[in-house]
Amino acid sequence: MSPAISEQASGERLKIHNLVREDARSSFAEDVRAGLSSNPKRLFPKYFYDALGSQLFEAICLLPEYYLTRAENEILARYADEIVKEVDGDEISLLEMGSGSASKTRLIIEAILRRQSDLLFIPVDISASALETSSRVLLQSYPSLRINAYASDYYDGLAALAQDERRGRTLALFLGSNIGNFDEDEAHAFLRALRQVLSAGDALLLGADLRKDAQVLEAAYDDSLGITASFNLNQLARINRELDADFNLRAFRHYVTYNKESGRVEVYIESLREQWVSIRKLDMKIHFREGERLHTENSCKYDLEGLSHLAQETGYRRAHTWLDRQERFSSNLFIAVGQ
Repeated sequence: MSPAISEQASGERLKIHNLVREDARSSFAEDVRAGLSSNPKRLFPKYFYDALGSQLFEAICLLPEYYLTRAENEILARYADEIVKEVDGDEISLLEMGSGSASKTRLIIEAILRRQSDLLFIPVDISASALETSSRVLLQSYPSLRINAYASDYYDGLAALAQDERRGRTLALFLGSNIGNFDEDEAHAFLRALRQVLSAGDALLLGADLRKDAQVLEAAYDDSLGITASFNLNQLARINRELDADFNLRAFRHYVTYNKESGRVEVYIESLREQWVSIRKLDMKIHFREGERLHTENSCKYDLEGLSHLAQETGYRRAHTWLDRQERFSSNLFIAVGQ
């Protein structure tokens, strides 16, 4: 089914294009069916972020073990003016994929507005309500800001952006180590798709977590308070709520391991006993063995050589990298090269 496209305007400063698919609920159901029918079983990380999941993730970002948000904030606070200065052009527009609350984005917005008198901001996020909330807050904070927002998944948003030639020189943002949620092929596909809506000379600021000690990485995804465990297990609770299933969350546990060979944190839900689960809206009964793991997420970690290779393979060059003081996290300026 094609997306239901609508547009909401607020004066001349805010437009929200709603491209969220009308069949989103059926897509969730079919992905659950496919994932739980596969061997090994899996769920898809894009479904972490229902209303409760989004709130839990906001809490995760405040945890002492979850250094990623603080490290990236440190980089942007220290280097935002330098980052913006690296983008060649008299006036630039700002595009953000997966903008969320846009809290870190403010540092870049402010750096751009120190350089030019006004700014077009183009956020893309799956949640129309989150987009509207964050957009109105930003417009109150920055009178010279205009927002042209897209409520959609990444690829529908990029398809819509490909039809819009009015941006001029563009700085794109993909922050928070979201690139790490893709495997190698998915990361390449996404960055190539983004490259198609950028012109040669446009820039992408890519946040990427760096490889480090396994103990540090595993703690970041398995905190002592158990908030990350609740975030992970909320996927089962969501299936219970939306698809009339009977997962007993106490019969499963959150499990995290760092796969050093592949350079990724792997996140699972593990069955604590042999059990059957019914998903009535899908007319399914699923068997779990004791100790069987349901894969929910990977978080790939990078080194600088790998980031340079990623840029070269997808139509960019890595022009500059900024690190936090402890060298845990990287913000990388990829410049789109001629095709």
